[in-house]
Amino acid sequence: IKIEKELSSLYKRMFEPLHVPPELFQRLTGQFCNIQTLKIGQAYAAEDKTSVDDRLSILLEGKMKVSYRGHFLHNIYPCAFIDSPEFRSTQMNRGEKFQVTIIADDNCKFLCWSRERLTYFLESEPFLYEIFKYLIGKDITNKLYSLNDPTLNDKASKKIDRQPSLCSQLSVMQMRNSMASTSDSEDGLQMFLRGTSSASSL
Repeated sequence: IKIEKELSSLYKRMFEPLHVPPELFQRLTGQFCNIQTLKIGQAYAAEDKTSVDDRLSILLEGKMKVSYRGHFLHNIYPCAFIDSPEFRSTQMNRGEKFQVTIIADDNCKFLCWSRERLTYFLESEPFLYEIFKYLIGKDITNKLYSLNDPTLNDKASKKIDRQPSLCSQLSVMQMRNSMASTSDSEDGLQMFLRGTSSASSL
């Protein structure tokens, strides 16, 4: 089975180490999804406006910047989910909006699934369903550590090997909502980040 050139690095870095067969990866990426692009400065999501129900994406090339009301939170690098916190936190709740803004910091290319069709597909593939639970959990955990250290770069993030159990107890969406309910001042943001740091240390 030959994997498309654009997806080969994604397969080798994320799916092959977890023993996902090439033919299963090809089925996963060969239907109900497509490769999309954003130019530098274009938005993937706007806070309080973009619905989280439509899609789930993995960044293939470039870099994205995540912010809340103008405050920088963290970057997203290739082979990372763009909207994993929203996917995990709203699986049971429809109609939610992004609590953050996600902007292309470079010219970006990403793999984008229809969220509804992906969910149906994973329900019919128990092995791949568990793989996705693990990958999304690990991705959310990495994002939590990125919130603690906004300088965390791609090279350093590759070295983080945390178990996804943290994400089963914590919801990045909840944290974002708690930040939205605090003061809009810089003190409110710092309070949120300190709270995230305490949760991560636990």
